[in-house]
This record gives sequence, structure tokens and C-alpha cells, in this order.
Amino acid sequence: MIEFRDVHKYYGDYHALRGITAQIRAGEFFSLLGPSGCGKTTLLRTIAGFEDISSGAVLIDGKDMSQVPANKRPTNMVFQSYAIFPHLSVQQNVAFGLRRDTRPQAEKDKMVAEALEMVGLKGYGARAAHALSGGQRQRVALARALILKPKVLLLDEPLSALDKKMREQMQVELIKLQRQVGITFVLVTHDQEEALVMSDRIAVMFEGEIAQLADPETLYRRPNSRRVADFIGVMNFLPAKVLGEAGGHIQVEAAGLGAFDIEAQQAPGAVTGGEASVGFRPETLTILYEGQTAQDRETAGTIDEVVYYGDMTYYDVKLDGVAAPVRISMRNVFGRPVLDVGTRTRVAWSPGALVLFR
Repeated sequence: MIEFRDVHKYYGDYHALRGITAQIRAGEFFSLLGPSGCGKTTLLRTIAGFEDISSGAVLIDGKDMSQVPANKRPTNMVFQSYAIFPHLSVQQNVAFGLRRDTRPQAEKDKMVAEALEMVGLKGYGARAAHALSGGQRQRVALARALILKPKVLLLDEPLSALDKKMREQMQVELIKLQRQVGITFVLVTHDQEEALVMSDRIAVMFEGEIAQLADPETLYRRPNSRRVADFIGVMNFLPAKVLGEAGGHIQVEAAGLGAFDIEAQQAPGAVTGGEASVGFRPETLTILYEGQTAQDRETAGTIDEVVYYGDMTYYDVKLDGVAAPVRISMRNVFGRPVLDVGTRTRVAWSPGALVLFR
């Protein structure tokens, strides 16, 4: 549905987009994820036509958009601020994009009613826009954007103004809405969890470039660089040495874990002997309680910090021989005690959960 061909964007001497080449499939929920200033909103605005590109091409549904103004593109956008008109009713806000449409008023009213029902606001048409909650305003903005049936809906951090509970609720509703309408959604966010929850695929951006484009599970379990790994969720890192490579396996020695083999696919990039680091997620390590045995490997350490979240407890554990603690997450199931700071503990781990970075 959308194709970027070597897209560059300059603001004077500042190189905001640096050779972006990627494709967004028809009907997928696609996210642009990255820290502030990485170029994700600029890239979104090039799709909408709000930003001209310096070189390259942006295609929508196979058509080059270089000579197509924003109001003629098959896209619509939901802004971070929602841009709801407070002096208009909900119905008038949703119908705003139809004001120059030549269809009969009865048909327009039907379109508004269908759009409101689609976003769960049936019967809200007469309500004043200023009397809505944050979540309801967000839905009005969605209905207004969808009423014209664009091929692509662009979402510029639309959930950032909502509280945590409402944001999580709207994430699920957006997923259901996207499946219902079947059009391509492109979301800009700096929230890693939001991108992982909502997306079919994610492009992680740093400094105007796409560092990795993949589905959420691949990004989380097999990041292609230490920078991506560190940005997506929580990742522990331990210093390591590459001892050798043979038969599709790499021999590694890591602080606190000892020597082990991993498969070559667990090492993004070229592998040569020497200094490296291994990364692993908090849930891939397990604290062993009395009577439990490790299914694969085991090491030992001391609990340095305990953070209790109700359903989960996060432990910072100093593995023997390692100065900096690693983060381990444990689900608080019935009968499992929460351990105290200073407790000696055994930790189970598996080489299959590790990623080797150079």
C-alpha cells in the first residue's frame, strides 16, 4: 500500500530522513517506533503530504505522490491533540470532512451515524464536544478520519494524552477497529509496549534511519543490534568473549554464566573472535526455589533489589563474578514467596534465550 524509495529529507543542513526504503502492506497495522527526534513523525507527514521530501519517492497504492497535494491523497490523519472543535457537537465534528460533499444530507447523516457506531459512540451525536472525556474525544477524531473511507489512516501518537488504563483499553479497541475496517493503519509512537501490542510489523528508527523492521516477536526475541535490543523493553547485558565457531554454532564465554554454545542465528551481524556481550530478557531467567532443579543451566547470585508489582516481582540479582545486577521477572503465583534483599539464590537459564552482540 505504501512504499518508500530512498527517501531523504533535509531541513537546511539537518538530515532528518536518511535513505528510507521500506514497504507497508495493504491492510496491516504498521508502527513507526523510536525516541524523540528520530524522524518517525516526519516520515508519517511525508505520507500525508504535509512534508515534501528532498529526494526519493513515496508511493501510495502504486502511485507516486510527489505531485499529489495533501488534500488529494487517499489518507487521513488523527493528530496527537485530536483537533476536536469544542464549539461543535459530536455529529458536527464527525461530519466536518463532508461539508463540501455534494451527497444529500440524509446520506451524510447516515454516514455520520455509521462512523459513530463504528467507534462505539452510537447516540452521542448531539452531545457537545467539550463535554467528552479524553477517550471519547479520541474516538470522535477516529470517526471523523474514517468517515471518508481513506486507504490509509495515519495516527500520530493518538493515545499519549490518555491515562494508563484508558490507553490500554483504547489500544485493544484500535486493534479491533483496524480489523473491522480493513484499511492500512500507520502509527507513530515512542511507547515500545504500545507498538508491540498493536502492530503487525514495526520499524524501529534512530537518527533518521530504520534500524530494524520486523514483526513484534522478532524484534523482541531477536533484535539485530544492541541498540535495538536496549530500546525494545528491558534487556540484560553481560560481557562475553567469542571463543570460536564451528558447525553452525558459536562458542561463547560470558561473565556469570560460564562457557556455552549458541546457534549462529542468535548472533546478528558478523561474528569474529574477541570481546562481545550477550543479552537476555528478564523473563528468560528463573529463580529456583527450594526443591526445584534447572531444566538446562544453573548459576548462582545474591538478590540486590526487589520491586513488587502485584502480579509480578522484579528482582535485581548480582550473579557471582558480575558487578552489575541483572533483572529477573517472576510471576507471583499462589504459594510462591517474595524473596528478601540479600537472599542467596540459584538462577536457571538457557543458552537458547541469549542473543550475542558485537
